[in-house]
Amino acid sequence: MVEQRFSTAIAFAAGALVALAICEVARFRTFSSNNPHQLPSRRLGLEEDDDQKGIESTIGNTPLFVIKSLTEATGCTILAKAEFLNGAGGSPKDRVALSIIQKAESAGLLVPHSGDTIYEGTVGSTGISLATLCRARGYLAHICMPSDQAIEKSDMLLKLGAIVDRVRPAPIVDQAHFVNQARNLAAEHTADPKKRGRGFFADQFETEANWQAHYEATGPEIFRQSGKNLDAFVAGAGTGGTISGVAMFLKAQLPDIRIVLADPTGSGLFNKIKHGVMFHPDEKEGTRRRHQVDTIIEGIGLTRSTANFEAGRELIDDAVKVTDAQALAMARWLVEKDGIFVGSSSAVNCVATVQTALKLGPGHRLATVLCDSGARHLSKFWNQAGNVAGTTSTRLQDVLQLKIDRELSG
Repeated sequence: MVEQRFSTAIAFAAGALVALAICEVARFRTFSSNNPHQLPSRRLGLEEDDDQKGIESTIGNTPLFVIKSLTEATGCTILAKAEFLNGAGGSPKDRVALSIIQKAESAGLLVPHSGDTIYEGTVGSTGISLATLCRARGYLAHICMPSDQAIEKSDMLLKLGAIVDRVRPAPIVDQAHFVNQARNLAAEHTADPKKRGRGFFADQFETEANWQAHYEATGPEIFRQSGKNLDAFVAGAGTGGTISGVAMFLKAQLPDIRIVLADPTGSGLFNKIKHGVMFHPDEKEGTRRRHQVDTIIEGIGLTRSTANFEAGRELIDDAVKVTDAQALAMARWLVEKDGIFVGSSSAVNCVATVQTALKLGPGHRLATVLCDSGARHLSKFWNQAGNVAGTTSTRLQDVLQLKIDRELSG
């Protein structure tokens, strides 16, 4: 009798263990299917990849959402990729900075905690992303930027522990140009035996790691999140990496999609797309010495062509020139009607997207990029945009300024 009871107890315990195991397997399958990128490594005893830890894991997979007011105003679905929600530096440059660092590490050009310093010439966002990731991965950051950029950008870099040189604006052919200064400082660091580690020039304008980051991630994300259904993608070019990388991916998947460049006053890229030359014929490309036409737009627009822009230039179908007044009006519009607070380059992108939508006609689907928060543009761009009052007063004609735009577009 005792033996029978003992056997029954053993059988019951075994059955309970089997039931628990079945439940655990079912729970794991449900977890895996709902979270394909988040396997429960603690339970499985697996080590996570280094890039799945820390601040790096917050980069990418940013939302793509409908801008309701612009959708209603144009009759087209206007989608915005919220790149300001990247979790390291708060811009699409997070993707680029991480790509540059990873590829340099793989090539043995950077060694964490060795004293290696990353040098870069930037107008702000790439520097902030690099400074953040340098801290996360064991490097120092030395940033050169033009002195006419919003002061909050350099203040943020200093808070992140970067060395910051605010230098006078100069053309690229001048060694005083912020990019040339960063390159030279990196070489001097490497050559100086008294300095610990090496100097590494990030070279965001020319390195393939830039457009590749957007080809490998940003483009596929937009394609998937849009339901694989887009008629146009609109973006500005700061280095050219975003528009080239995304264009190369989307054109391969959607051959009929239109890629449109959004370009501010003073940039030569609009003419490059429209007329095949950067500037007037008597200004030989690459030797232009006068300064860029004054504009309050930061982050996009170039007075030269870069390797990253050239990588996808032939895939760009059209270009839209956007004035400062249009960008200011769009920034106010987005706050008034949607509660979206973004910087100058995002406003330019949205103006060009609206103009492209009106050109295509109702019923089309377009996507653009919201690059960074307006908090980085308070002292310059938003200082001119002013405070948004309690009522919504900005009109679509204020944003478009069609007569001015036609004159500029020629």
